[in-house]
Amino acid sequence: MGRTIRIEVSPQDVMTSRFAVSPLIETMHALWLLCGGQEAGVHREWVVRHRPAYERLRAELPALTALVALFRRGEYNADFIAPPPSGVGVSFEEELAVMRATPLAQARDEIARNLRGGPPPAPHLRAVLDRPDIVELLAEVLSAAWTRIVAPDWPRFRAILEGDVVHRAGRLAAYGWAAALEGLSSRVRWRADDGDGHLAVRMKGPGHDERHRLGGRGLLFVPSVLGPGVGAYLEDAWPYALVYQARGIAAPAAPRGGPARLIGATRAAILLRLPATTTQLAALLDMSVGGIGDHVAALREAGLITGTRVGRSVLYHRTPLGDALAEGSAAVSP
Repeated sequence: MGRTIRIEVSPQDVMTSRFAVSPLIETMHALWLLCGGQEAGVHREWVVRHRPAYERLRAELPALTALVALFRRGEYNADFIAPPPSGVGVSFEEELAVMRATPLAQARDEIARNLRGGPPPAPHLRAVLDRPDIVELLAEVLSAAWTRIVAPDWPRFRAILEGDVVHRAGRLAAYGWAAALEGLSSRVRWRADDGDGHLAVRMKGPGHDERHRLGGRGLLFVPSVLGPGVGAYLEDAWPYALVYQARGIAAPAAPRGGPARLIGATRAAILLRLPATTTQLAALLDMSVGGIGDHVAALREAGLITGTRVGRSVLYHRTPLGDALAEGSAAVSP
């Protein structure tokens, strides 16, 4: 059972499409995982570690139970809870301010649509969702979840997300939609039509097929570390956006044999996580920036990576030789 969303794209949409990183969306996905609304999968250890904090939060803030009652896989979920972000460098506080500014009438309309067709919530939860201060109540829940659960892990999450953005934005600009969407999800396909093209997104759950046209506004791509898969914002009240699982969430550990025997396990692990900056690599590998810098210098001298200055940082990419070595490393990973 499922439905297909067709998103029609024009040549102008390549220029206006963009990528963003959302700590607020990641916080919502964290709660979705911790409440058992989605399979833990590769995040099982993370869920076990943070579930006690989640249970304490649920006891302190009854509105948390009302919030997770709105989580429905494969169905519409109220967009105002975690609206699409505006860019890569937006802070959690800036995103939460946008959420807090949601008009009550809009919030109630989205909640009603969210609950339509599903089992009605328990009376005490319905009473919370009907409160005139529901937007602020849910904002308090998200703020507490961010501070206690997600923020400590955010440097590592952000490194993964920014690495995905660099990879896909570069492919979109250089090669077009098909290259940018390659490997994004088995549920997302690019179809080249005469002149234009469209994205075909297969969504889980019941419902009717949908058809949308970007019309030059572009699409916002939002990678997620903790998200359940592919989701979409296709309401006129928000920018059209596609949420998907970022690359490198379950990056293979560097193997002991093969390429790692030639360059060492740490340097093999660095190759597998490029493109990235030294700061991002330090967060991903739990090492000091200075220690990462030594390994990066050795990899550059060996002709395996190269760097490009982006603002005040240097973004490292694999060379063709580095690609060949990384592919061999991944091929023999356990």
